Amino acid sequence: MAFTIKKNDTSPQIAATLQDGAGNAIDLTSATVRFHMKKIGASTASTDAAATVIDANAGSVKYEWVATDTANAGTFQAEFEVTYTNGGVETFPNDQSIAIVITEDLA
Repeated sequence: MAFTIKKNDTSPQIAATLQDGAGNAIDLTSATVRFHMKKIGASTASTDAAATVIDANAGSVKYEWVATDTANAGTFQAEFEVTYTNGGVETFPNDQSIAIVITEDLA
């Protein structure tokens, strides 16, 4: 999964359907979801914020950018982290990261 956005843009939002290894949607009922993003090569996340569950039964989530998220151009990696009501934590995707490219503005 890859996503490209221009520097300083806050739209479009990034959305995903969280699935298990067999392609089945993850039930997010009563779960909380966070969006993490860090620049390639960085040691800490530049974004660690709440994501929105769009449809819990369908595993559908989104993250709405804020201006500081896209203030710097570059290549980033991102993930959605789910905390279930039983305290379990699971990260999606679990076998890679979402590639985020923030490109320079022309003006």
